[in-house]
Amino acid sequence: MARAWFLPLSAVLAAGCAAAGARSVTPATPATPSSAPAAPRTEARTTPRSHTEWADSVLPTLTIRQKAAQMVWVWTLGDYTAVDAPQYATIEKQITDLELGGIIVSVGGPMDIATKVNALQRAAKLPLLVGADLETGAAFRARGGWFLPNAIELGGATSFPYQMGIGATRDPKLAYEMGRVTAEEGRAMGIHMAFAPVLDVNNNPKNPVISARSFGEDARLVSEMGTALVKGIQEHGMLATGKHFPGHGDTEQNSHLELSRVNVSRARLDSVELKPFQAAIDAGVRGMMTFHGDLPALDTTHTAATLSPRVMTDLLRTQMRFNGLLVTDALDMNGVLGSLSMAEATLRAVEAGNDVLLMPSDAKVSIQAVVDAVASGRITEARINDSVRKLLAAKHEFGLHTNRFVDVEAVRAKVGTVANQAPARDAAAKAITLVRDSLSLVPFKMPRQAKVVSITVSSRVDLSAGRGFDAELRSAYPNLLSLTLTPEVVADATAGAAAGNAGGYKVTPDPAILPASVENALSIARGADLVLVSSYVGATSNTASMVPTRGLPELLNGLRAGNTKVVLVSFNNPYLQLGLPLTEAHLIAWSPWTSSQRAAARAMLGRAPITGKLPITLPGIASYGFGLTR
Repeated sequence: MARAWFLPLSAVLAAGCAAAGARSVTPATPATPSSAPAAPRTEARTTPRSHTEWADSVLPTLTIRQKAAQMVWVWTLGDYTAVDAPQYATIEKQITDLELGGIIVSVGGPMDIATKVNALQRAAKLPLLVGADLETGAAFRARGGWFLPNAIELGGATSFPYQMGIGATRDPKLAYEMGRVTAEEGRAMGIHMAFAPVLDVNNNPKNPVISARSFGEDARLVSEMGTALVKGIQEHGMLATGKHFPGHGDTEQNSHLELSRVNVSRARLDSVELKPFQAAIDAGVRGMMTFHGDLPALDTTHTAATLSPRVMTDLLRTQMRFNGLLVTDALDMNGVLGSLSMAEATLRAVEAGNDVLLMPSDAKVSIQAVVDAVASGRITEARINDSVRKLLAAKHEFGLHTNRFVDVEAVRAKVGTVANQAPARDAAAKAITLVRDSLSLVPFKMPRQAKVVSITVSSRVDLSAGRGFDAELRSAYPNLLSLTLTPEVVADATAGAAAGNAGGYKVTPDPAILPASVENALSIARGADLVLVSSYVGATSNTASMVPTRGLPELLNGLRAGNTKVVLVSFNNPYLQLGLPLTEAHLIAWSPWTSSQRAAARAMLGRAPITGKLPITLPGIASYGFGLTR
C-alpha cells in the first residue's frame, strides 16, 4: 500500500517473524536466483487439486454474505493490547460478527504481532489470511520501537535498505536474500502475504509517493531485482504481491489525496511500466496490488485503474495472463474514492476483477453492497465464487484448515537473528553511493583531533536518526560535535492547507527548519574542518521528493559562505540534492535504519569500500549508473 511511505518508521513499533506449523507455499530449500529458473507461466496460473477440492467443499456451505466477507480485509495495528482493551475488542468484533476473510497487520513488536494474529485467528470462524506491507523486510512493520524517556531501542525484525538501495547494489542475489529473510521472519509472526515487491518504475523525481520504495528508474533493473525478490519470498513459504499495477512511478500526484495520473502512450507503458509486472508474472508471482491512478492510454473514462475492468481484467488477467490474487490498494484512499460512496467503490472494484477488498472505510457497508448487488443481478454469485475459491484455496495451501496458529515461543529463533542480519548489513554496505566528491574528501584523511560537526536533520519522532551514524564517526573523531535540527510546522507556513477527506488523509503545511536553529548550527560549525549534514526527511504528503526541506538551503548556503567543507548525506530521500546548493561531497545511503547509518559512516571513514551505482538520474547532477568508487 502507498500509505506506508508516510509513517515515521524509525519511531514506531513494528514486528515480523516466520510461521511455525504452517504449510509452505513452495519448497523451503534455499536457492539462488541463478539456480532457481523462472516458473513456467502455466504453473503460476494453476492451483493443486487438493487445495481447490477443499475450497469447493467449503464454498457451498457459505451464504452470499459470508462469501462477500471473505473478500474484505481490514487494518489492525500489531501492537500489544490487553484482552479487554477497547481497540482490540473493536477489531475482534469485526472479525467475529462480520466473519471477515483476512486482515492487513501494521506496526508492532514481533512477539506482539504473533500474539495478536493468533488471538484474531482464534476469533475467526474460518481461518484468516494475513497480509502486511513488508517493503524493506519484516521490519518495515515489525520493529520494536523505543522506550521513553530512556531512549532504549527495543529490537525487532531485520531491516534491509529501501528497494532503491537494493537497486544501487546491482546484485539480484541480495534481492533474493531480502525475500528469503522477509518470508522466514514474516511467517514466524503469522503473515502469509507480503505486499511487496514494489514494481513501480520511479522515473519521475517529482513523485511524492514511491521514490526510494522503487528499485529505480530503469525497467530492466526493476524487472531483474523484482523477480529475484519474488522468488526469495515465494520459495520460502510466503506469497509475494507486486505493486502498484499497472505502475505508480511516473506521476506527480499523491494517490492518498487525489486521483493520480500517468499520462503516457500505450507503447510507453508496454516498454517501461508494464515490463516489471510481466516479468514477475512470468516468474510466478502470486499476488498483485492495484494503483489508484488514471491511465488514459488504457481507459479513457478517467477511472482509477483499481476500478477499471479494462485494466484489471482485459489487460492484467487476459493479456498478461495473471490469475493470482488481485488486491486493491486501500479503499479508503481519495485516489479511488473521489466522489464515490464506499458501497459503489466496492462494487466497481469487484466488477473490475479484484479478489481482496482492502481496508474499506466501513467493512459492513462493503459486505452489504456485494450482497445487494448479487440480489439485484448487478453482480453474479459465480463472480463472487471465483474470488472466494482462490482465497479458500490459499488458506488450504498454508495448511490453515488444520493449524491456523503460530508458535510464539519460536519467534525469537526466527526473527532478527544474526544469520538474517548479515545479508541486511551486506546490502546496506553495498548500497552506499558516492555521487559527488569534488575535493576528494572521501575517505576522510583528517587527524583524529580534527573539528568535525555532524548536523542531523530529522523529524521530532525519529529517535534513531543520527545515533548509529554519529557513534561510528565518533570512534574515529572523539571530539565530534553533534546537533539535530528538527523541522517544525510554523503558523505562517503556506505550503498546503489543512483539509480532511474520507480516508482520514490530510494535506498539512510542510515543516521548516526555523531560522534561529539555522543560525545556531552555523555558529557551532564555524571553524570546523568538516561538516556533515545528514537528512532523514523524506517526501511529505503534499510535496515532491525533489522539493527540499525549507531551511536546508539556507543552512548549506551559510556553511558555504563560511568556506566550510560540507558532505551532504541522504538517508531517506534520494533526490535530496535537487534544489539544494552543491556541496563538496554528496553520499546516498538509501535508508534511515541503523545498519545504513553505520554503513555510511564506515564508508566515509575508509573502513569499507564504496561501490553503489545510481539506479536513478539526478538531473543536472549525475546520470543513471553513476557512482564514484572508493
